[in-house]
Amino acid sequence: MAKEHEQALIAEFGAETIHGGRLVARMLKREGVEVVFTLSGGHIAAIYEGCKHEGIRVVDVRHEQSAVMAAEGWARVTGKIGVALVTAGPGVTNAMTGIANAFQAGSPVIIIAGRAPLSQDGMGGLQELDHIGMVRPVTKYARTVYETRRIAQYVGDAFRAALSGKPGPAFLDIPFDLLNNLIPVTDAVIPAPGYRAIYGSEAHPQIVEEAAELLAQAERPAIMAGGAVWWCRGVAPFRQLVENLQIPTYLNGMGRGLLPSDHPLFFSLSRKHALKNADVLLIIGTPLDFRLNFGEGIGADTKIIWMDVEPREVGVNKSPTLAIAADVGLALDQIIRALNLPGWRNKGESNARHDWLKTLHENEAKQLAKDEPLMNSDAVPIHPLRLCREIRDFLDRDATVIGDGGDIVTFGARVIRVNEPAHWLDPGAMGTLGVGPGYAIAAKLARPDKQVLLLFGDGSFGLNGMDLEAMARQNIPVVCVIGNDGAWGQIKHPQKMFFGNSIAAELSQTVQYEKMAEGLGGYGERVERPEDICPALERAFEFAKQRQKPALINVITDPTVAYGRSSVVGL
Repeated sequence: MAKEHEQALIAEFGAETIHGGRLVARMLKREGVEVVFTLSGGHIAAIYEGCKHEGIRVVDVRHEQSAVMAAEGWARVTGKIGVALVTAGPGVTNAMTGIANAFQAGSPVIIIAGRAPLSQDGMGGLQELDHIGMVRPVTKYARTVYETRRIAQYVGDAFRAALSGKPGPAFLDIPFDLLNNLIPVTDAVIPAPGYRAIYGSEAHPQIVEEAAELLAQAERPAIMAGGAVWWCRGVAPFRQLVENLQIPTYLNGMGRGLLPSDHPLFFSLSRKHALKNADVLLIIGTPLDFRLNFGEGIGADTKIIWMDVEPREVGVNKSPTLAIAADVGLALDQIIRALNLPGWRNKGESNARHDWLKTLHENEAKQLAKDEPLMNSDAVPIHPLRLCREIRDFLDRDATVIGDGGDIVTFGARVIRVNEPAHWLDPGAMGTLGVGPGYAIAAKLARPDKQVLLLFGDGSFGLNGMDLEAMARQNIPVVCVIGNDGAWGQIKHPQKMFFGNSIAAELSQTVQYEKMAEGLGGYGERVERPEDICPALERAFEFAKQRQKPALINVITDPTVAYGRSSVVGL
């Protein structure tokens, strides 16, 4: 039996001896990894060779930060794990922001780093650094490999950690000499199929029944949902619950798109009113952080049902009436089954529920009416709401939109429609600027035949804008739009309001970002009048489609407009 196993391994690898890079790549292949993101590094060259052998695409960017962000973008868009390869020392330090962002967002990402040779440990080898001590606070798993034969085992452990419970990043560093060591194939420790569990846990049946009854009997219910619905494969039961009970629904972060933008139960602009006046609020997989004012807007008498895959996140900033810690998709299925029990009266068709929905629709219309003049403004410089409305009206229904900036992304999130899950990506709770190029590269690779638009602020473009060259060189045709107000707008406007001036927040609207795009191998165009936005979008998307290169439109927006300090009413 042992002899048969050895022969099977030799046949699988097509050789009797292999190096460590092949073991990494083989494990990635077994897990269904199609693409890895990297910045070229000598310490990890053996992994590149292994990926080539296994048919895994290697996509390189211009900064390790962006490599991890691309891996996270892949995870967000596909729902599968994303993989980044970075070299030792500064490769890892450069990757730290991307790792922290994935940790904060709960995105399943594996970062495999090179490390100075084990044989030179403590001797001052090139790029020798204690990676593990740095990354441990912002990862679910952080280990160093000490034997070539166990590399695949460690990679498997990283997958298990990244995908169990609440997803998150896992980090593995492998010394240079172990990656290049040749060992007999038969010595390798390779996890067998089925080595990790892929099923989540259900909620306690009694709590499920109590939650179902609260929802069924509510007269003014509301749902606030986030990314856990997507990560837990809960989109179908989520929609079924919303529609069966006719519950008005608000979506946050990665939750955007769980309901189409034109769904009669999807609301956004009336959120403040709903949270204050709901009698039952179902919170699903989203924290009550600064984006939801730490829960302070929720009514004092509102009964809260809080559901999340991570128990530690339930109840932060607000005590729930019922707490459900479970796989969100499974728990939603349980509630739906419970609602089918005889004897419960569903008020989904009641007069009270009808009046509640009518009130929220009226509130939405009222808020939208305040935005309409600005979304249709012919003013020069261009109002950012007009830019975002033009983008909204131009894009296909299934376009993917990435927001990378401050004020301009907040305007965009208010106006641009999202109709499918994981079709809106933004910096998230970390507020990390520079995520856009990596996210956009991943989205276009995952959805090559669909529109992908990256909405930049002019400040955020400066962080990873060089990745336009990576897009052009590797034929990744993303269309970028810069909302150029010549400032770090979210800093400038509060400074001026509180201190009367701004310091270190001014940029220049005269920078020819469109020329930079041309110089990096793409298409560039400057737009200064609102009527020119749509034609510029048409040219940019046509160029990207025909040439398979990126395009960038530099739109000059009104530098005096700040989100929340114009006639726009905040959420």
